[in-house]
Amino acid sequence: MTLFHDPEFAAPIGNHIMPISKFGLVAAEAKKTFHHIAIVSPDPVTEPDLLRVHAFNYISAVKTGEPRSLAESQKFPWSPELFPSVCLTAGGVLAAARQALSDGISGALASGFHHACRDHGEGFCTFNGLVVALEAMRAAGQIRHAAVLDLDLHYGNGTAQLTAERSWMRALSIYGNDYDANTPYRDVRSRRHVDGDNHFSVPLIPSGSSDRNVLMQALDDHLDWILAGERPDILLYQAGADPLRDDPYSPLDLDHADLMERDRLVFEFAKRHSLPVAWVLAGGYTEDISQVVEVHLNTLRAGVEVFV
Repeated sequence: MTLFHDPEFAAPIGNHIMPISKFGLVAAEAKKTFHHIAIVSPDPVTEPDLLRVHAFNYISAVKTGEPRSLAESQKFPWSPELFPSVCLTAGGVLAAARQALSDGISGALASGFHHACRDHGEGFCTFNGLVVALEAMRAAGQIRHAAVLDLDLHYGNGTAQLTAERSWMRALSIYGNDYDANTPYRDVRSRRHVDGDNHFSVPLIPSGSSDRNVLMQALDDHLDWILAGERPDILLYQAGADPLRDDPYSPLDLDHADLMERDRLVFEFAKRHSLPVAWVLAGGYTEDISQVVEVHLNTLRAGVEVFV
């Protein structure tokens, strides 16, 4: 399996709740643990790649820092290093997706940034690397149809908005926290999204000791929705670490084994349907960053078990 990582994925955001150092920590542990895996530095996406998805004024703000309110709309402090960093992380998603077309599976040790919208960022997400990657592949004639599976704790609002404008995409978000107007909402009972023909969301209602069963049942009930309509040529999988019960945002009682089983089910689904899958890291805010790293390494372990 080939993974994509670069030290420059970690933009200098200071003492921030987003544990951006996790990208490098996962890469280092993967090198030590999985000797048969290649870790490659990707090329960054280009401004024309970004313009297929994001507004010119927003791209310019992230690049220059002005207006500052727009440049920092994702809640990161702006610096000159931010723009090249997020272009590189999106490049990692694109490289992993292209690799998956030939190998069946690949991973980007970076986030897909699923809260990023067309004309602004949200929730620590600057550019939506998932949709940027898919648009670049479609422009190159590598795919015609695509799907995104988002299993981050938070609803993938940016991806849903961007998918609604693209009939060739499908996006499924199974979440334990709502997300709207740059704000997370812990109670998923009182709010419900208006889904569309090609984007669908499933809230997970916490039930204590049976939360594992709730998650597995949601996957069993809804994964096939990805294959409805035109068959996707690629599946991008946003593998969130924040559903973990120790995460300060998570209302769900899910442990490391539960999340690894989640990942295994996703990879088995992709393999069973001969669907190339590229996975990305997402979320994870435990005070002990090793907990986040372990969730992400387990995603890699599940992928190796199923595909290698």
